[in-house]
Amino acid sequence: MAERLRKFRGREKEKSEYDQKVLDVARVTRVVAGGRRFRFRTVVVIGNRAGKVGIGIDKAQDVTTAVEKAVANAKKNLVIIPIKDTTILHEVSAKFGAAVVILKPAKKGKGLVAGGVPRVICDLAGIENVTSKLVSRTTNKLNNARATLEALKKLKRFE
Repeated sequence: MAERLRKFRGREKEKSEYDQKVLDVARVTRVVAGGRRFRFRTVVVIGNRAGKVGIGIDKAQDVTTAVEKAVANAKKNLVIIPIKDTTILHEVSAKFGAAVVILKPAKKGKGLVAGGVPRVICDLAGIENVTSKLVSRTTNKLNNARATLEALKKLKRFE
């Protein structure tokens, strides 16, 4: 019976190669002559847990459409991160807007010692052992995510 319903609806979703996590959903308002128009802005992080990670931001009338658009946007902005023995190669820091983040490599078994946004991004990138610190006082998840991604882009591969 369930199989028949699936065929009837024709909506079997194939599994994506990227895992995704919604970081932030914000209701944004535009004031027009007739009143206020509401939309939703979503920030989504996608990653394959093997060194590829991306951030996508998009807006739509409802949350599900905004998430789908943000995932499509994140796939266009993927970054490849050099990972060695489940950690990063060296210490990096970056600033984006008011957000400042520091990422340090950690020994095997230490785990993800990070809070909030850097934890999610490092997890989806496949980094298992790292220490992170958000130095700034900002709680803006979008700027924290962008600062973390900028720090990961600064990683150099030593041969």
